[in-house]
Amino acid sequence: MWFKNLSIYRLPPGWTRTPGALETTLAAFPLQPCSGLALRSRGWVPVNDAGQFAYGQERQVLIAMGTDEKLLPASVVNQVAGERIANLENDKGFKLGRKARREIREQVAVELTPRAFSRRTELRGWFDFAGGWLVVDTASANRADEFTQTLRDALGELPVTPLQSEPSMDTLMTGWLASGQAPRPFALDDEAELTSADANKSTVRYLRHALDGKDIAGHLSSGKIVKRLALTWKDRIGFVVDDKLQIRRFKALDIERVREESDVLPPEQQFEIDFALFSGELGALLEDLAAAVNAARE
Repeated sequence: MWFKNLSIYRLPPGWTRTPGALETTLAAFPLQPCSGLALRSRGWVPVNDAGQFAYGQERQVLIAMGTDEKLLPASVVNQVAGERIANLENDKGFKLGRKARREIREQVAVELTPRAFSRRTELRGWFDFAGGWLVVDTASANRADEFTQTLRDALGELPVTPLQSEPSMDTLMTGWLASGQAPRPFALDDEAELTSADANKSTVRYLRHALDGKDIAGHLSSGKIVKRLALTWKDRIGFVVDDKLQIRRFKALDIERVREESDVLPPEQQFEIDFALFSGELGALLEDLAAAVNAARE
């Protein structure tokens, strides 16, 4: 239920959809298996065992995009094409040219595509219409773009913009690390990546390491800039944020402990509880994060 990574988008004020409206729209664009020569297809899939395409409580809604992808390794294509090329060259008594070889590989790929195995993956997104957020469970810009474009195609519009910082995020993180503290209620954790601003882009990484040592101060004084930084929020959530404001290894520290100590509940009830906890914590964290990364603007 809990997202592992966060690609964060802002919704314009007043832009909203009800869970019922999203359910109707997304159900009309379900994921279909790849057919014919298509290598990939995208569509919407249920988010829970009840078969709902949009699950919501209050003004937070969970949705999921599915991808069906045919696996056709280049090594397999090259092997079959190589055998076919070798046979033709033996029959003709001369080497085939580059163009002919390329055309054979393309033809082999076309022939093998219908027989390729398919792999299905799922990518979840979370709307917070009260706070004006859309969050996608990925740290990949390309995957996030696929999600938002597929959602835009279904809805007809999706006026979102990535969360941005002012000044730049690397400047902010460098200042936080230099001062030894992040803006409250965030705190520095035990991981950082610093990169030089010159053409060499020399990089040093700290993992499970105190971030207040003289060696780090030396890197900062030499002009290195922070590109990734581990933070905690209210001692309840830990994560790593980078200079693009992509969040990785998002983990609810305290809630995971509480869940481990709780009694086993029916899956549908546990899903409801998880979603309520997730939505409440993430909504509050995003509000604090937006304030922290834009404090200098005010």
